[in-house]
Amino acid sequence: MTTIARITLAPRERQIIEGLRDGSTIAVVAHGLKIREGTAAGYLKLAKRKLHGVSDNATAIAVGYATEAIDRPELLAPEGLYLPLAQRQLIPFIARGMRSAQMATELKRPVNIVRRDGRDLMTNLGSKNPAHIVTRAWQCQILTADQVISWLR
Repeated sequence: MTTIARITLAPRERQIIEGLRDGSTIAVVAHGLKIREGTAAGYLKLAKRKLHGVSDNATAIAVGYATEAIDRPELLAPEGLYLPLAQRQLIPFIARGMRSAQMATELKRPVNIVRRDGRDLMTNLGSKNPAHIVTRAWQCQILTADQVISWLR
């Protein structure tokens, strides 16, 4: 197993990242914490900087799990979960914050097919957005710390 230094976030930074992992928006997270959305966005920006300077929420969550900056979700037995290879291939790219056009280029597939596979992936994982895909993929052990750490180096 490859390791990387653990990252420590301030309590509010941690709460913001952890609040986003279930697919909630920053507005919903801020409301739940009884702080202004702009304040929550500021904490999110600080957290992303600490998490290797990432710019995407899904990437912040993936790096947060891999570096133990946020609590890792409970693992689930992916019984009955079938993800075709085309959908599985998208997960590391989503975790890196890539958009459909970037994934299409990397995978040498038409962008409309990548978009369709992304929608199907979201449905199959029962996720709300890319950040939630990362959490669900982590829970199902499709995305691992080793994978995330490999592209952080």
